[in-house]
Amino acid sequence: MTEEIIRETPWDKRALGMETYELLDHSEEALNKSEKLEGHFTLKVDPLDSKELLHQYGFYYTDTLVTPVCDKQKFIPYEDEKLTLMFDVDREDIIAISKGAYEHGRFHRDFKLNRSGADQRYDNWLGQLYDQNKVWGLAYDGELAGFFAFSENQVLLQAFKPEYQGRGLSKYFWSQAVQILFDEGYDEVKTSISAANLAMMNLVTSLGFKFKGAVDIYHKLNA
Repeated sequence: MTEEIIRETPWDKRALGMETYELLDHSEEALNKSEKLEGHFTLKVDPLDSKELLHQYGFYYTDTLVTPVCDKQKFIPYEDEKLTLMFDVDREDIIAISKGAYEHGRFHRDFKLNRSGADQRYDNWLGQLYDQNKVWGLAYDGELAGFFAFSENQVLLQAFKPEYQGRGLSKYFWSQAVQILFDEGYDEVKTSISAANLAMMNLVTSLGFKFKGAVDIYHKLNA
């Protein structure tokens, strides 16, 4: 689209099977333009901004994302000698691990969308990162246990097989991923977490992350 206040999001369109857009501001002009288009809309706003106009134009709350950031000097590592990194991992094995791992995601929490579309969105994103060599496997005692996907100094996606969950291993997996990015030369590592994901919030805090910034996410579906 030519309008700077609304942009098309083809990556979401491929997964959801409908026209998808993101509003780049929440002015009445932008909200009014969204009324004239069919499809699914995303809008990210400051948590302290008024949401009155958003509700008037049919937008509904889906999530709050926070941005944890860890400085290299404040990183608290956890080591486990059984944990190793895998650079050569099968694409389908990685995609299989991600299935059902993102229940806190905003598209999974959007009650107007089918879960299959939300799952496909993460599969597409993970596949794209894999093709860019930005997905590494994590092996525990020689067996593939999980993965993490990244871009520059940001951890974007991570998941573990069910049999490795609930065993207190997450801090070791995450510690390994963060340490690798520091070893790549970055002075800080960041990620993005749903405020509803309390387990992950506690996890990154234990590694030395501090929270810097938050954004509320609203959706709208024009059928």
